[in-house]
Amino acid sequence: MCGVGGILYKKIGSTGQAPIGEDLVKMLESMTHRGKDSSGFTIVGEEIDGDLVIRIWTQDADQADEVMSRAQEAVQKAGGVVNTHSNSGQFLRLTINYEGDVPVLAEALLNTPGVSLHSIGETSEVIKDTGTPMTMDGIHSMSQLRGTHGIGHVRMATESLVDVNHAHPFWAYPFTDVTVVHNGQLTNYHKMKRMYEDQGHRFQTGNDSELIAVYLADKLANGDTLDYALRSSLSDLDGTFTYLVSTKDGLGYAKDQWSAKPLVTMETDDIIAIASEEIALRGVFSQEIDRMEPQNSEVMTWLL
Repeated sequence: MCGVGGILYKKIGSTGQAPIGEDLVKMLESMTHRGKDSSGFTIVGEEIDGDLVIRIWTQDADQADEVMSRAQEAVQKAGGVVNTHSNSGQFLRLTINYEGDVPVLAEALLNTPGVSLHSIGETSEVIKDTGTPMTMDGIHSMSQLRGTHGIGHVRMATESLVDVNHAHPFWAYPFTDVTVVHNGQLTNYHKMKRMYEDQGHRFQTGNDSELIAVYLADKLANGDTLDYALRSSLSDLDGTFTYLVSTKDGLGYAKDQWSAKPLVTMETDDIIAIASEEIALRGVFSQEIDRMEPQNSEVMTWLL
């Protein structure tokens, strides 16, 4: 079933003062009846000590310090300088200065033993784990994270593995700052995945939602607008889907032609919030606001 949520503060600019983490925890926790296998967040617009922030997960908690050392070596060999590094159990975070090509850095990290690469961002990071949003908040202090916008997900696994790597959001390797949360199923996933692999793209999981992220990031990299990329997905992706995407400077959603997966929005002059259920939005807005329900083949985007 799964639940998705997103929020963007329209007028906050780049000051990073909005309580994005707190908002998303409230929104997603109210939808845990839609899935308790895993939860995840993308926080965008943080103040980052460097050019890039990197999020890594390693399967072996006993080797976390060693994996961190290997990751720092990989960054340095790719031409980067590590500014900060920290780890919380199996979850590693680095901020770096880097002027090279991000795909080169991403490949160096992904080829490092023990590294599962969850995101590389100029202004965003992906934090995901098994369990509920409140559990995640206790472990990762999600409510303390501030930014401009973000997306999140609660998962009930139906197709792929139940583990940290297959939790949402999915980052579009090796592009920066493009992530997706998705409720639904793509029926042409394997065909499109092979097409992108033939073009040199590399996938890290067997989850069809990762394909959406790569699809959108590839279009953006080729000069398409976010709105155009989402509209193109309505004909290029087959299946039943509702997904949200976050980029460095925007947020958007797309619903398939059957509109089988629910979505509700509430919007003021200052905030746009989107979720699978209205209850998630009521935790964000204290005043009474009209709700809107996007219909079939509908796309919307908001840019900072």
